Amino acid sequence: MHAAVLTSFDAPPVYREQPDPVAAGDHEMVVDVLAAGLHHLTRAKAGGTHYSGTGGFPIVPGVDAVVRDPAGDLRYAALDDTNLGTFADRTVIDVRRSIVLPAGADPVRIAAGMNPAMSSWVALRRRIDFRPGQRVLVLGATGGAGRLAVQIAKLFGAARVIAAGRDADRLAELTGLGADETITFDRIERAADVDVVIDYVWGDPAARAMVPMLTARADRGAPLTWIQIGSIAGEVAAVPSVALRAARLRIIGSGIGSVSPRDFMAELPELAGALGGGGLEVRARAVPLADIGREWTSETGDRLVFVP
Repeated sequence: MHAAVLTSFDAPPVYREQPDPVAAGDHEMVVDVLAAGLHHLTRAKAGGTHYSGTGGFPIVPGVDAVVRDPAGDLRYAALDDTNLGTFADRTVIDVRRSIVLPAGADPVRIAAGMNPAMSSWVALRRRIDFRPGQRVLVLGATGGAGRLAVQIAKLFGAARVIAAGRDADRLAELTGLGADETITFDRIERAADVDVVIDYVWGDPAARAMVPMLTARADRGAPLTWIQIGSIAGEVAAVPSVALRAARLRIIGSGIGSVSPRDFMAELPELAGALGGGGLEVRARAVPLADIGREWTSETGDRLVFVP
C-alpha cells in the first residue's frame, strides 16, 4: 500500500510504499481509508509539539478518518496514540473508538468536520453544565474550529454568541452562521457579560483580554467559565492575579485527558448526524494523498482532506 511517512519533525511527510498494516489486538481491524482530515492536532503531533504525541519514527500521521470496514460499513474512526495513522491507503482501528455512519454519508465532509467540531461540542457537553439561554464568546472564531464553535453554541441554545478574531472580513462571514455580534480584540470589553468563553487562542491575547472583560462586567459576582481549548497564540498565558480575585472567574481546559475517550465517543453519533444532515457548515477541500508533500503547509481557510 501507499502512505504518507514522516521521518523527522522538521520535514513534510513523503508519499511512499509502506507495508500493509496488521491487526493485532482483540478489538482491532484493518480498514480502507476513504478520507482523512489535516487538523491542527495532526500537524502538532507530527511536529512533536502536542502533549499526546508518541515520538519515534517513522510515523504515518493522521488522527482520524472515514473508513470502510471489512463488512462494507462506513465508519468514523479516531485513533489512539500510534505511529500508524490515517494518511494511508489502509490503517488499523480499534472498533471501540469508531462509530458506524449512514451509508450515504459524505466521507470528505465528515472527515473535515468531526475533529474541529468535537472540541467545542464536547467542551459544552462534557466539561461544563451548559444551559440554553447562556451567552458565549468564541475567541479565535475565524478558524475552522472557531467557526464551528459559533454554530454549535447556537445549536445548543445559546441566547447570544459573540465571535472574536483579528480578521474583520472573515469575522463578517460569521453573522450568517449564527454570530449575534463580531468584535476584534481591541473591543473585547463589549463581550464582558457573557457566561462562557470558548478559547482557541490563549497566549498573550487571552491574558490581555481577561482584565478588560472582567472589569467591565455588570455583575462581577456572576460566574464566568473560561474554557481553554486551543493555543494558536501561545502555549503560555500570563494570567494576572487580579483576574482571579476581582471576579468570579473559573478557568478550565478541554481536550485529550480532561475528557475520557468514553465521553468523547458517546458524543460522536449525534455530532456526525449534525454534520451529515447539514446542520453545521463545513469548509472542506479534498486533495489526493499523493500530493501531501506540496499541501502539508497549505493555509487556504478550508479544511484539507486527503483522499487515498
